[in-house]
Amino acid sequence: MTNTAVIRRTTVFHSIQARTAAVLAAIAAAVALPELFHAVGALTGAGTALGQTFLPMHLPILLVGLLAGPAAGAAAGSLAPAVSFLLSGMPAAGILPFMAVELAAYGLAAGLLACRQMPVLLKVLLAQLAGRVCRMAAVLFAGYVLGIWGMSAASVWTAAAAGLPGLVLQWCLIPVLMLAVERLERHHD
Repeated sequence: MTNTAVIRRTTVFHSIQARTAAVLAAIAAAVALPELFHAVGALTGAGTALGQTFLPMHLPILLVGLLAGPAAGAAAGSLAPAVSFLLSGMPAAGILPFMAVELAAYGLAAGLLACRQMPVLLKVLLAQLAGRVCRMAAVLFAGYVLGIWGMSAASVWTAAAAGLPGLVLQWCLIPVLMLAVERLERHHD
């Protein structure tokens, strides 16, 4: 990727209106995609396991961070779980705050890495790691500081292992989608 491609990409959502639209679109996708996976799970008998396996809520949050920056990524990541909960009752209330922390960290980290000269895959990996570390910190804070032991720290890594197919899906899809955005930018220039 050239320097000019990075500069152009960071200005795709330059205006406040465009960034707001990107946040709203990411939230809508982060609500709709899990519902689609849950519907397929209900039809196939897999139930909600497909959502836990393929992590459909994470994909639009990582993308909005990469395309619209850290504030947009953090906003979409922190709001999407709450909107989903209000509309569908999922994620469960007990994990809602932890998901909000994790997804906000995904979006923030992806946005902070967006301008860096490194492969998109590495940006995604680092953002995923940041999100899991922040979720772990939130779980430990809830347990040790607040005395709320609804989740264990080990459950964060267990969930990561269960979601490995979703992580791999993100590793494959996000670089392809970012390449498509770059090509669209070049086409419109």
